[in-house]
Amino acid sequence: MKDGLSEVLQDVAKARGLPNDHYVSDETFAVEREALFFDHWAALGFASDIPETGDAKPIDLLGMPLLAVRDREGGVRVFQNTCRHRGMILVEEAKNIGGLIRCPYHSWCYALNGELKATPHVGGPGHNTHDEIDKATLGLTEFPSHVWRDVIFVNINGNAAPFEEAHADLIARWGEFEGKAAYPGGAESRFEFDVACNWKLAVENYCESYHLPWVHPGLNSYSRLEDHYNIEEPGAYSGQGTLVYRQFAEDGRVFADFAGLSDKWDTGAEYIALYPNVLLGAHRDHSFAIILQPLAKDRTLEHVAIQYAANDETESMRKANAKLWYGVFEEDLFVVEGMQRGRHAKFFDGGKFSPAMDGPTHCFHHWAASQIERVQTG
Repeated sequence: MKDGLSEVLQDVAKARGLPNDHYVSDETFAVEREALFFDHWAALGFASDIPETGDAKPIDLLGMPLLAVRDREGGVRVFQNTCRHRGMILVEEAKNIGGLIRCPYHSWCYALNGELKATPHVGGPGHNTHDEIDKATLGLTEFPSHVWRDVIFVNINGNAAPFEEAHADLIARWGEFEGKAAYPGGAESRFEFDVACNWKLAVENYCESYHLPWVHPGLNSYSRLEDHYNIEEPGAYSGQGTLVYRQFAEDGRVFADFAGLSDKWDTGAEYIALYPNVLLGAHRDHSFAIILQPLAKDRTLEHVAIQYAANDETESMRKANAKLWYGVFEEDLFVVEGMQRGRHAKFFDGGKFSPAMDGPTHCFHHWAASQIERVQTG
């Protein structure tokens, strides 16, 4: 694996893409689990899925059982979804659990902040304490977490810089949207794709505009390839922007804008892959996030959520806008699945990048290769 990375770490004009084993090997998939996901701020889910105190949602991140909970102070916490007693899964399905997280096995109970509160019969029948059971040291395992643009991020290994520091550049780039309310579009604005591809292929396809004329002819008919520009922030994110964003309209109505935006956003929009696994879109009137949940080396679940600047738009408008985005994202499926099949080709060498068009994709490959090399070299 290490030898193949040296070519990826070249300048884009000389580089090759990631070798095939990064898409088809279980061993490499396991290495990337630690190096690309657990060592960094990985996207886990949407905070709007747990809006009320006591709302809890179990989420699997590369085999790691996690639990996102809305605490009594209104914050989001992420715990390991296992009891400290015998490792039983605490919550099996999304629901409101009230004021306590109760293990269904022996009924150990935890507060919404993870503190162990009750250990019934732990000292024998009718005795709920024991000298060797120190509740203060047996709270749930909690991970650093952060919510940004409704996305819950988690750092499993706990060694990343604080989110605001690690992603300061993108936060500043989209600073005009900071502090402004965004409203979930409702059921019609949430959908998923179960895709037969490695998660990285979804990132690679999303962050470049090179494919627009052939894969998205409808979109390209008004937001043309020549209207797009590359976005690259080495080590953090990459993507594309357009100078020609056309607002959705229905019977002469358009969605309300986020207040106080500069004229950059009048006809502009940006689409950025924030490494490792969230794809973000920013527009004057709505935004979206796509969280990539790797289920296997060759299977990815894409969770899509659209948000709006105002909460009073008609349901028919939101449905129509969601239908348009669904169609655009669906057009990409044959591409990423085709590239996945292509990675089984014995003599495919990672591919040759276009220095003019593939900078965002190479930026992602370079980040992935550098993180894997970091882990391998210790």
